Amino acid sequence: MNAQTQYFSLDGAAGPLECALDLPGDATPVGFALVAHPHPLFGGTMDNKVVHTLTRSFVTLGYASLRMNFRGVGKSGGAYDEGRGETDDMAQLLAWAQEKYPGLPFALAGFSFGTFVQTQLQKRLEEAGTPAERLALVGSAPGKWPLPTVPQDTIVIHGELDDTIPLQNVFDWARPQDLPVIVIPGADHFFNRKLQHIKNHVVQLWRR
Repeated sequence: MNAQTQYFSLDGAAGPLECALDLPGDATPVGFALVAHPHPLFGGTMDNKVVHTLTRSFVTLGYASLRMNFRGVGKSGGAYDEGRGETDDMAQLLAWAQEKYPGLPFALAGFSFGTFVQTQLQKRLEEAGTPAERLALVGSAPGKWPLPTVPQDTIVIHGELDDTIPLQNVFDWARPQDLPVIVIPGADHFFNRKLQHIKNHVVQLWRR
């Protein structure tokens, strides 16, 4: 992401996990965020531009931001596991971050397939009584994967012209939850030329 990005590896259940950490300058982090990338079988990596945008958003908020390449991507070992192993691996990154930043609040953020992973992880954490502080979901993937219900303060951002995950799918998932959805006019699934809106909304809404 930048010259200050710190790269490291974790020993995952299916092999090494390539990870990256970005910090808010010289300031002590006020929390940390885990950012999950889009589908591994369709070019998704932790260097995806939406993932970078979410990472920058949390760094702006004073959070340490962490991301990883899922199984079979980049230098991470193993193979795609339909979200199950990916959720396990994200939970391992969370445990590592909690040890590094004990007591700090944490957020979960994801793009596309990454929203499935993070909502599954949040569901696990809720059942354990240790949920994330808040979620930020971009290009959410209901209809592609079974997204569970999410907390009312979850930030949901979607493109008006998304032809990968139609906006109607998101409305159908959000409606029973009475969950607001931020729609970016003219944006496609990858938010081409619209990335600034993601950062603006996440930063502004988080600070309320």
